[in-house]
Amino acid sequence: MRWLRYEADGREHYGIIEGNEVVDVTGDPFAGYEMTRIKRKLNNVKFLVPVVPKTFYAAGLNYAEHVTEMAKKRGEEPQLPPNADIGYRANNALIAHGENIVIPKDAGELVQYEAELVAVIGTKCKHLSERDALSAVLGWTIGNDMSERTWQRNDRTLWRAKNTDTFKPMGPWIETDFDLDKAETIVRVNDEVTDRFHTNNMLHGVAKFISRMSQYLTLYPGDVVWMGTEGAPRNLKHGDMCEIEITGIGILRNPVVRAGA
Repeated sequence: MRWLRYEADGREHYGIIEGNEVVDVTGDPFAGYEMTRIKRKLNNVKFLVPVVPKTFYAAGLNYAEHVTEMAKKRGEEPQLPPNADIGYRANNALIAHGENIVIPKDAGELVQYEAELVAVIGTKCKHLSERDALSAVLGWTIGNDMSERTWQRNDRTLWRAKNTDTFKPMGPWIETDFDLDKAETIVRVNDEVTDRFHTNNMLHGVAKFISRMSQYLTLYPGDVVWMGTEGAPRNLKHGDMCEIEITGIGILRNPVVRAGA
């Protein structure tokens, strides 16, 4: 099942995608819903971020090649994280499929995508075992953890480098029927494939993260957990189109513009 959050007739809706249409529902996927008879063409609605999370979690440095490549650029020896440590991002940075990623005028040239799988929490939970952790996941979507690397190196925190407005595209929808073991992540910039990796080739898996988090944090319906990226992402510039595909979910596509360009 694919859940779409969208705008039509000046209102926000949740709906279930059927082919090239979305069927409107009353309610939502978290608190319960009922189908209606209202159907709309997908190309006639405005996509919104699939959920506005209560808490926005992010697992950094969760793929070996990415850790190695980033350390190499800094002239350091790579150090793989021994634990499933979680961080946070800010809701102000979220934008939907199709919306512009806006690079600030004073940003440097090292502005890069990070293609990430996103787990969407469906139930309130705490103290989950790894065995039971995935039962808390409603479904899956795609995130692009845009990063300004000069700010990332020089700021005391990641408040600009990671959380600038528009730096967190997420979407296009929530997919509930997803086989993580078979999934591949593919990044295209202007139709050129720039990265490709097995989505589940993580240092610490989704279940391990959710279980460890839940020992200390209460997870709530609508929380999102971004799972990190692989490889050595490329720079993006004004006029680029960035696409992130995760097979079995879909494609998140966003144009890139530089403010004042």
